[in-house]
Amino acid sequence: MKYITSLFALLLLAACADKQKSVEQLIEDRNLVELRATRAQLTEDKIEIEKQIELLDDAISNMGERGALALVSVFEVTYQAFEHFIELQGSVQTKQNLLVYPEMPGTLKKVYVSEGQNVRKGQLIASIDDGGMSSQLTQLEAQLALAKTTFERQERLWNQKIGSEIQFLQAKTAYEASVQAKASLEQQLRKSKVYAPFSGKIDKVFFEEGAVVAPGAGSALFRVVNLTEMYLEVDVPEAYVATVVNGTKTKVFIPVLNRTVETSIHHTGSFINPGNRSFKAQVQLTNENEDIKPNLTAKVQIRDYFNENAMLIPQSLLSENAEGNQFVYVIVNKNNKTTVQRRIVETGESQGGLMEVTSGIAVGDRLVAEGARRVRDNQEVEIVSSLDK
Repeated sequence: MKYITSLFALLLLAACADKQKSVEQLIEDRNLVELRATRAQLTEDKIEIEKQIELLDDAISNMGERGALALVSVFEVTYQAFEHFIELQGSVQTKQNLLVYPEMPGTLKKVYVSEGQNVRKGQLIASIDDGGMSSQLTQLEAQLALAKTTFERQERLWNQKIGSEIQFLQAKTAYEASVQAKASLEQQLRKSKVYAPFSGKIDKVFFEEGAVVAPGAGSALFRVVNLTEMYLEVDVPEAYVATVVNGTKTKVFIPVLNRTVETSIHHTGSFINPGNRSFKAQVQLTNENEDIKPNLTAKVQIRDYFNENAMLIPQSLLSENAEGNQFVYVIVNKNNKTTVQRRIVETGESQGGLMEVTSGIAVGDRLVAEGARRVRDNQEVEIVSSLDK
């Protein structure tokens, strides 16, 4: 009933506030007729509200002690599964993000791909002018064929004890030298061809056909990126070295995509960084739509604690006494009266507005929720509602 009285008081204040604004306007207008009419209406409203308040006061008095009881809502304690997560921040990376450089100097003769194109591992993506080495290879192949024929002939004669040993050795040496020369030139020619180092996408083409290129820093031809094998790397404080291990449940939230990915720890480092006392942890990410890009920032929640049967209560139910002990009020039925009893509790981890209670209460206890700040130990109360678990 006290709340009903307060409600009427608020309504009166609101009505007066609205009319006060009208009064101010009327005063500015200096309209005597309207001023008198408004005053008369306010007087009638005041008399009516005072009558209603008087009726409410009489009703409360007739209820005796019951009207003075504190009104509370309760929360029943049950077992619930509870997870606690540590929150960290990391950046998205890919294991296959590579700049492709030329292996020989020359003019970029042909570019076979364009930006955004998918390529497969070993695919030819560019060629460099070989400077005439192809013609040299043709000549070497002819010389090698002659050297081989000569060597095979001299070898047959030598096996038949015909001819001199020096002729056989000269033919053999000439043939072997031709084989090595051809292999060396072929190796140099292969450097004029540029191949995709892995399957992925051409993210950037740095030079156009006709440009003069050479090996070295700043002369990359392409950037090739594979967006299917993404991962996130975070620095985990050393205090969690025993709880954050391979397979630990993890949630990754990428703000720019407004997406949460549930995954697990794929790899943990074996080294503690002495600078920040942390170790590395990697989380693999699936990227079927390829919209997760390298270097995106993400928030990482790593589960470091789990209790299948935890007693969880809203943190708002907890209070603290002068000694720093946390307590709650428990509903007790005694002598046909509903009272509250203060209980000192021990707490564990908290997450999302819920607190784990490890001792001091039991499953089935009903705790004072709304109204806990207005009651005292052993006070009689009236329960008006129950909170959802």
